[in-house]
Amino acid sequence: MFRKLATFEEAKLLIQQQIQPKPLGIQDSALLEAYSRVLAQDAISKLDIPPFNRSTVDGYAVKAKDTFGADENQPAKLKVCGMVCIGEDPKIKLESGEAAEIVTGAPIPEGSDAVVMVEDTERQDDDLKIYTSITSQENVMKKGTDIRSGETVLKAGQVLGSREIGVLAALGNANVKVYMIPKVAVLSTGGEVTEPGKPLAPGKIYDINAYSLCAAVRESGGLPLYAGVVPDEKEILRKALEKALSSADMVLTSGGVSVGPKDIIPETVDSLGEPGVFISGIAVKPGKPATVALI
Repeated sequence: MFRKLATFEEAKLLIQQQIQPKPLGIQDSALLEAYSRVLAQDAISKLDIPPFNRSTVDGYAVKAKDTFGADENQPAKLKVCGMVCIGEDPKIKLESGEAAEIVTGAPIPEGSDAVVMVEDTERQDDDLKIYTSITSQENVMKKGTDIRSGETVLKAGQVLGSREIGVLAALGNANVKVYMIPKVAVLSTGGEVTEPGKPLAPGKIYDINAYSLCAAVRESGGLPLYAGVVPDEKEILRKALEKALSSADMVLTSGGVSVGPKDIIPETVDSLGEPGVFISGIAVKPGKPATVALI
């Protein structure tokens, strides 16, 4: 039997005392390849978003005061002096009594402070009738409404999902600094275990645990390295563990940690370096034989 079982809380405390996880390093990633990666530095905006005052409707940019008192019976009458399209720097400067045709998302031209919706207007050539009164800044999204220049938008340590990727793109980033992904070697032990895809001989079972663990590693943001099935033979197991340790930052094994004659994982791991095994048995079911070591 195990000499001393740790409680679940004791086991967690022992792991925290023995192992202090830290980032493995920082690398650049193309933004399109950064999904589910962990941001390595704060994302600070170098620009206002939107970077200009923009129209939120299709219609006409105007001076709001020129529409005061307008209604269905007594429309305001303005002259159309030009058009502002999306994606261009407007060259128009509105004077009193003038309007400029504008589309959704286009910059507000100089001299205007509001946009009247096209539905509230009637146009014949350059003569425009406006059938509603609007207020200053109506139908206008102000510069920096979404994000201000100098604002910290994302914090280091955040996992990059679709929304975070979108925010970084809005800041103009084609690349982003992320933490390196931990590599986790996963291997199964036992003479009865067979890799999926191979014929199943009598008395054998397919390797469920290593495949489940590999998926769990990926779910947690790691890179699983499947190391196959290793027989319960000390020398072969030792070499397999040494190889796994040389290629990965962490090793997960399945099987070989109980009290049977073939349960040689703790002894083998202990021979690989200090401090070795520091948890051998936890007072939980299932999972009582769980073993944790640091090399």
